[in-house]
Amino acid sequence: MQPDEPDELIETIFRNGTLTVVGIVLAFSLGFVTHWAANPIPWQPEDGFALLPILLGIALQIKALSELLKHQCLKKQRFERANRIFMIGLLLTSGGVALAILFDFFEVSKIAKLVG
Repeated sequence: MQPDEPDELIETIFRNGTLTVVGIVLAFSLGFVTHWAANPIPWQPEDGFALLPILLGIALQIKALSELLKHQCLKKQRFERANRIFMIGLLLTSGGVALAILFDFFEVSKIAKLVG
């Protein structure tokens, strides 16, 4: 049986770079939701299919940011877990944004047919 190995630590500079990326992406995600909510195109029931993954993704990004801000996140295992949470959140948000853009495109196409 091996003696307990001390937790492998990451460099604080490396964590700071990750914190910057997570903060910037989270700000973009929140900005997109704000901009989308102010969009003059009326909301449709199918927009909920795009909104749900966006909000879940943002919640996971906030969770990852919260984890990265903790001092224990200097431990490699916790740092990698926070990164996985962030990546899942990023993928959900990206999928939701893609759906939102697609739904808006179809809505604008319907309006254009009616007008022209």
